[in-house]
Amino acid sequence: MITYDYPLFRPPAEADNIIVQVTLGCSYNNCLFCSMYKTKNYQEKSLNDIYKDIDILAAASPLAHKIFLADGDALALPTNTLVSILKYLQESFPKLRRVSTYASAQNLQDKSTEDLKLLQSHKLNLIYYGIETGNDVVLKKITKGVSKQEIIDSLNKVPKSMKISATVILGIGGAKYSDVHIKDTADIINNTTINYLSTLQLGLQEDAKENFYKHFNDYMPLDDYQLLQEQKQFLKLLNTLNKIIFRSNHASNALHLSGTLPKDTTRLIEQVIQALKIGDEAFVPKGYRGF
Repeated sequence: MITYDYPLFRPPAEADNIIVQVTLGCSYNNCLFCSMYKTKNYQEKSLNDIYKDIDILAAASPLAHKIFLADGDALALPTNTLVSILKYLQESFPKLRRVSTYASAQNLQDKSTEDLKLLQSHKLNLIYYGIETGNDVVLKKITKGVSKQEIIDSLNKVPKSMKISATVILGIGGAKYSDVHIKDTADIINNTTINYLSTLQLGLQEDAKENFYKHFNDYMPLDDYQLLQEQKQFLKLLNTLNKIIFRSNHASNALHLSGTLPKDTTRLIEQVIQALKIGDEAFVPKGYRGF
């Protein structure tokens, strides 16, 4: 039986898949809004320990075909280490079709194009990437550690054969930066070729609130109506280079949306408009939301 090092996080889409913990924590761990790994110091697990975990998981679920590599940024591992892990996974799970992991702009900046192609050839086929915002002022205020252009460059560095699932946080710029947050974030989507896109609403854990408001001292929270105005404007500004599966069904969202861009863009915008007209009755009750 594997003993995971908690807290353990994974994207909602990985709920039914095998999780292999290859790193502990996040190597950057400075994003102002995030408290996921504040209780951990970043560590790389030894290959022997990883192999032992894989052996246990393979014995329990030999036909598993999707695997997620945790924690916060397994892609921070050296490329040769990741290749060794991917090879061992393929040997251990004969039905393996896809390996996925979180990735940051910093991770991708540290990998060459050849590194990424090599990893994809060993079935690392999907990365989860938090864009959050495209505005340079907001990126600096939330201490994301990268610029808008660095986000675009890192996303465009990913080989087309490796899929990207990206997230955007509605409300992260507050009232003052709302317009530029949405405009610049849409600009990132329009200049990259991501495959999956999700929007969620900013939610701060209690242990992150004080620090967030202290350092983002001109932050003014948005209510649900203002957040949905951001959602509407974001959809209007998208002019995607490719087909994107769009979801806004995170537990934090006041309104759940689902469609394919650009085919369903008009319908999605109309859904937001109608919800704004109806008001609170159209929103997910706050007691049912979470982050």
